[in-house]
Amino acid sequence: MTQRTDVVVIGGGQSGLAAGYHLRRLGIEHVILDAQAAPGGAWQHTWNSLRLFSPAQYSSLPGRLMPSQPGELYPDAGHVVNYLADYEKRYALPVQRGTWVDSVHRDGPVLRVETDSGSWTARAVISATGTWTRPFLPAVPGRREYQGRQLHTVQYRSPSDFTGQRVVVGGGGNSGAQIAADLAHNGADLTWVTQRPPRYLADDIDGRALFDAATARKRALDEGRTDTGGVASLGDIVAVPPVRAARDAGLLSARPMFARLTPTGVEWADGTRAEADTVIWCTGFRPALAPFARLRLRLRLRLRGTRGRIAMNGTRAADEPRLHLLGYGDWTGPASATLVGVGRPARDAAREIARFLA
Repeated sequence: MTQRTDVVVIGGGQSGLAAGYHLRRLGIEHVILDAQAAPGGAWQHTWNSLRLFSPAQYSSLPGRLMPSQPGELYPDAGHVVNYLADYEKRYALPVQRGTWVDSVHRDGPVLRVETDSGSWTARAVISATGTWTRPFLPAVPGRREYQGRQLHTVQYRSPSDFTGQRVVVGGGGNSGAQIAADLAHNGADLTWVTQRPPRYLADDIDGRALFDAATARKRALDEGRTDTGGVASLGDIVAVPPVRAARDAGLLSARPMFARLTPTGVEWADGTRAEADTVIWCTGFRPALAPFARLRLRLRLRLRGTRGRIAMNGTRAADEPRLHLLGYGDWTGPASATLVGVGRPARDAAREIARFLA
């Protein structure tokens, strides 16, 4: 059975909900297809101690301020899940849960969205699938020979799982610093390795400044001015309270990235070794764009670089005016992978779709 609508939004996390909010305000018929069984997007699968980088009021989707979490300046993931569930209900967004999208392809004047429970045709599609389901693992020599546990950020839950263990955490971004701090405070024998010395933002800088920096960089590039460097010019790690405490206590002393894994641990280029029961890779993600593999093939959409990024004009795919992408990072809008950052690109995508449909 094929159902029809004006717009299909793929993904019911923060980006999909922001898109739904703006589409509803413009009176555009749409459906939001989400593979999750419950609201909250990727936030419902994070580690227990995860904290936002900004206070609640600076971490909000369009139209609805996130309420503060009692006793917490920086809300935890559970608070975000509750906020997203309330947001979805408040605006009566048309989310269909437990629907896995297999593919999107061209079908004459429409795009056909094939799912595990039937198909949809739409005059436009917004992809808001995020990156959480595509963790990136670097091709480090010896990775297959290592006999301990290897996890990615997505599999980490609690430091209590590693008490008394020798743990190597690889990655110098926010996830690496937060998980390293979590383990250092809770009894693990920690080795933290980074590609370059950790770059902490000033203690008084949080996600508000990061959003402003990303926006200023986009404006400068659009106006042909010198690249400001954006977020990267400020640093890599927001010093949220647990990270700051571990750093100031001397518990976050990073070593350079090792050269290879051995069967029982890691080895640096100078031959120095360290034993490890577990290696946790905090090495980022790639865009979850599997449903568009067939579309990319048929339309020969240009890919930029080696990370599977579709060439874009704003939020719109350069070679397909009916396809918009939200929430994958700065290449789909300044800070668009953040709660506060996705609102503006979602608004722009909805307005452009409204003009296209008209």
